[in-house]
Amino acid sequence: MASKRYSVEQIVAKLREMERLQGQGLTIPQACKRIGISDQTFYRWRLKYGALKEDEAQRLRRSSRRTRG
Repeated sequence: MASKRYSVEQIVAKLREMERLQGQGLTIPQACKRIGISDQTFYRWRLKYGALKEDEAQRLRRSSRRTRG
């Protein structure tokens, strides 16, 4: 799979999409394949960003931009 960087907002959106797909009865590997990420990426994102909402993700992104300069 090609390496791609996702913004925090995109990651949160993909995690919400995963929840929706799982609600439809898909397994985690099936849902990951459908949205184009690996299982390991999903689990890593869920640990790091799982509790974030869209507005919180935007706030996190803005604060990380300020600290970088």
